[in-house]
Amino acid sequence: MQRKGLVFDIRSYAIHDGPGLRTTVFLKGCPLHCVWCCNPESQTDSPDLLWLAEHCLNCDLCRSVCPRGALNTPPQGGKSVALELCDHCGACVNQCPGDALNLMGRWLTVEEVLAEVMKDALCFENSGGGLTLSGGEPMAQAAFATDLLRSYKREEKGLHTVMETCGVAEWASFQRLAEDVDLFLYDIKHMDPVEHLRLTGRDNRLILDNASALAQMGREIVIRLPLIPGKNDSEANLIATAEFVRKLPGVNRIDILPYHRLGEPKYRRLGLPYALAGISSLGNECAESAQQLLQRFGLEVRIGG
Repeated sequence: MQRKGLVFDIRSYAIHDGPGLRTTVFLKGCPLHCVWCCNPESQTDSPDLLWLAEHCLNCDLCRSVCPRGALNTPPQGGKSVALELCDHCGACVNQCPGDALNLMGRWLTVEEVLAEVMKDALCFENSGGGLTLSGGEPMAQAAFATDLLRSYKREEKGLHTVMETCGVAEWASFQRLAEDVDLFLYDIKHMDPVEHLRLTGRDNRLILDNASALAQMGREIVIRLPLIPGKNDSEANLIATAEFVRKLPGVNRIDILPYHRLGEPKYRRLGLPYALAGISSLGNECAESAQQLLQRFGLEVRIGG
């Protein structure tokens, strides 16, 4: 039986997930639950039902076909999903005439993913682009990610490969796929283990250990720092991050990813609370101030990435 992975999006002509033009494959599942996560639909290891209010025709056809009675129409209007009843069968999605209901996540084989990825491969060749694995966390589906990268690089003679990762996986899993990854975009969210636990649900020991081990292997790494107001933007944390990064052999670049609120509506659509409701996006002045501080440690620092 062919191994399958749970994919929630495949986006072509991406320009922010590595060099050149790329196809980015988003895998579901993540061991962290960061309070600022802008892709809440990526966190679970099963499909999620997403309701788009602006597309809803209020026809209630979805309710009529739901075999488990998981869909309701609250008095204030719209739709609510009883998550404990929904089994993600997709019957309501197929019945919805306005495309208001979307099932986020589909099980695909490596061959099915590559069929979509390779459609644009020739277009990307001259740009230095290729394939990026993102999520969620690709290492949450490490065996599938390994098979996909190996097939792309070796059988399809694929182009440049990138993995966006939070670093949470057993080291043996990183070892199995590292040679097929040309660039790791590696998140460092907080240097203090207690704060990291509070903000993400896990401490950072494994993350820092894996970053050090990948650097020792000689893999190309760019550190990514999601910068969140009042959470990890203190001078103390920025200094600790810079001191850690400059000790990684061969690693000299940090990309600052300023906090934004673009993911907030997704929480409402999924019926989930948003922990940072009301917090403003990080302004340019704050991002530039952090950039200047990090640069004092001799690092190349970019805003965005």
